[in-house]
Amino acid sequence: MSKAWHLIRRPQGLPTHDDFALRDLPDSPLDADQIRVRNLWLSVDPYMRGRMNDAKSYAAGFQLDQPMTGGAIGEVVESRMEGFAPGDLILHMGGWRDGGVIGLDMMPNKLPAEALAAGLSPQTFLHNMGLTGGTAWIGLLRVAAAKPGDTVFVSAAAGAVGSAVVQIAKAREMTVIGSAGGAEKGCWVEELGADAVIDYKAGPVLPQLAAALERLGKPGIDVYFDNVGGEHLDAAFAAANDFARFAICGMIDVYNDGKPQEMKHLIRTIPARIRMEGFIYTDQFIDCAEEFYADMGGLIASGAVTMRETVREGLDTAPDAFLGLFSGENIGKMLVQL
Repeated sequence: MSKAWHLIRRPQGLPTHDDFALRDLPDSPLDADQIRVRNLWLSVDPYMRGRMNDAKSYAAGFQLDQPMTGGAIGEVVESRMEGFAPGDLILHMGGWRDGGVIGLDMMPNKLPAEALAAGLSPQTFLHNMGLTGGTAWIGLLRVAAAKPGDTVFVSAAAGAVGSAVVQIAKAREMTVIGSAGGAEKGCWVEELGADAVIDYKAGPVLPQLAAALERLGKPGIDVYFDNVGGEHLDAAFAAANDFARFAICGMIDVYNDGKPQEMKHLIRTIPARIRMEGFIYTDQFIDCAEEFYADMGGLIASGAVTMRETVREGLDTAPDAFLGLFSGENIGKMLVQL
């Protein structure tokens, strides 16, 4: 019998362990278009916090006392779905559980055999070849229309999305300033190729950003890739060049408390003619999936894009892994290995 994490109450602020319960999943024979899967890797991501609220959003909320869902890599054990056979490795949305029966609603997709044969690990499709890598690629190249020669500022640059943005930008000959919290994360962002790194835990963001721009001989930033909101976003307004483009991917700074965003430099949007656009990965991915897979696959194969993984072991660690995203416990992609 499989087990799955259930949301048993709506979190108030930062979730706690009392908001979750690990429960048995009833076993059942397969119906048509169903697969029985054994999960190997689970993804936890900041967007899941929004799904815990009872509010309208771009992703359906988790229902109370029902199994939670999320990205996962699993092995097919039994199949009554055309095109899937026992032993296939698949990417699907039946996460937060160690396995069980999934249907088409969980969007199963076989991992490409040629990618696995070339040495890509299965969990790569939960980060650089999946949601976070795709989000970085779309946000930087499509939404912000970043181009060679641009100066790019990236918040949460040691996270799964931010670290991919840093490397994609450097592969396309951009100047990159990354923000990360603490010396260890900052050193990793430098290893990824960032031209300058600021430590937001060491002091206010704007003076550090201004100093980095001066050291690099740059008048301002052309692109801001936002994963944080708050002080980082305000600093980007202050440091923006004319016609700068802001890709708003996330605002983890306010996911739990919903505090108002204080923007002292928002008025620069007008004289600098700043274009700011929020975006959702799924809105554009289907249209550019083939191009993304080819480009990112090549970058990974060449060594231009890498990823560090922060791994928790066992299904019982999934809530801790998720909560760790909000206290900066992860460097790179946070994963749960089963």
